[in-house]
This record gives sequence, structure tokens and C-alpha cells, in this order.
Amino acid sequence: GARFDVLIGGARRDDGKKPDAKERIFSHRDSFGQWQPKEQRPELWTLFNTRIKPGEHMRAFPISNWTELDVWLYIARENIPLPHIYYTHQREVIRRKGLLVPLTDVTPVQPGETVETAQVRFRTVGDMTCTCPVESPAATPAEIVAETLTVTVSERGATRMDDRTSDASMERRKKEGYF
Repeated sequence: GARFDVLIGGARRDDGKKPDAKERIFSHRDSFGQWQPKEQRPELWTLFNTRIKPGEHMRAFPISNWTELDVWLYIARENIPLPHIYYTHQREVIRRKGLLVPLTDVTPVQPGETVETAQVRFRTVGDMTCTCPVESPAATPAEIVAETLTVTVSERGATRMDDRTSDASMERRKKEGYF
């Protein structure tokens, strides 16, 4: 089978509900692909211990110390093209438990709910069964930077259905090897 030493991911420290001081830029995974928080290696002075045994691997999160604002400032500065879904567009949504749930085949309208069309953008894109857009008129990276400076709800808190229901959902996914 295929063997690899490092997988690169795009997770940031502000992706979780609370900053996780245990997670680092390099995240050691055992031979089952699982993260063991107690085995996390220190990264003092940005020095990394990347030694692994056969069957183990590392997951590297090079922007883990960035915020959502840092990402948008970088996108704006480098003029990086992105899919339209990250910018304002009209979409049919359902207001459910304080979130805007997109109307799709896997997230249909429930009895008693109303479908409406709203100006939205996605702050994150993930599993369509649990990723929601936010209301926003922002159509450019500069407008998103300005909007992000005034936002008080975290990206995950505003867009993830499962993070609203379980504080441990992100931690569980990490331990299972999802991240």
C-alpha cells in the first residue's frame, strides 16, 4: 500500500471552539492514524521533532497559528482566486436553531419550517450536512476583511451545526484521525 510520512492540512487554531494548546503545527499520529493528546510533542522556539516509527505519520498544519482574518488578508494581498461560494450570492436557506441551513437534498425543509432566499457566503466549506452559510453582502476579499474585523461569532460557531450540539465534536474527530 501507499506509505507517507506527512499529510498537510489547512486547520487553524481558531477553527475549534476553544484554542487547543495541545495541538501544534506538527501533530504525531500513531500506526492507527489516531492523535494522542498526551503524546503531543512540544514545539518550543519553532523547533520540531518530526521523528516517526514505521507505520506512524505526522500531520502538518502550517497555518495553525493564523486566524480567519490572517487568511483573508493573505488572499487579498496575493489576489488568490476562490470559488464563488466564499463570496456573497443568493441561496435558498432555512432558519434552524440560529443557523442558516442551505436547502439541499440532504438538508431538506422540515415540517413547520419556511424556505427563504438570502444573500449569503460560506466562511468555511465542509460536509454539506453540517456546514452553513452566513448572511453577508461581502463580494471581495477586502469586503470580507472589513466584515471579519467586526464579527463576534467564530467561524465554526456561525457555520457548524454539530459544533453547536457538542463541545467535544472537534476533539473526537481529531482523535479518530479525521484531522
